[in-house]
Amino acid sequence: MDKYEAYKRLGIDREVYDFCEQTVAGLKERFAAIDDIAEINQMKVLDAFRKEQVQEACLMGTSGYGYNDLGRDTLEKVYADIFHTEDALVRPQITCGTHALALALMSNLRPGDMILSVSGRPYDTLEEVIGIRDSMGSLKEYGIGYDEAELTPDGGFDYNAI
Repeated sequence: MDKYEAYKRLGIDREVYDFCEQTVAGLKERFAAIDDIAEINQMKVLDAFRKEQVQEACLMGTSGYGYNDLGRDTLEKVYADIFHTEDALVRPQITCGTHALALALMSNLRPGDMILSVSGRPYDTLEEVIGIRDSMGSLKEYGIGYDEAELTPDGGFDYNAI
């Protein structure tokens, strides 16, 4: 059975099949470029695994206390290598970008400190973290101030306001 016959058995017209095949053919170069990028990135990841000596022991269980966790420590070294950073914090408990930003802000700011957003109001869920919109446990509750400077009409920074 040829490929079209399989589609025909699913009730797909020849005209629709031909249109799809033509569309895919027109995208072959784009798909090939994406595949090349994916392959290069895969090599970067494999190289980081090699450099950091990822091994079977990295997959073993731990006490749960987080001490001497070879797997976690090695994974963080792999991430740091891949993203060219000094260090990395990789935890399944960090569930989204807002959570990561909240963790960073709450870890570095102290009562009396001030946050200045130089590009206008942050996105909605970060408003609750900061305390722009009242929320239990916000930075505002801990005495951390907030101010913002709007962007200029052309989208640039307003250095005078900053």
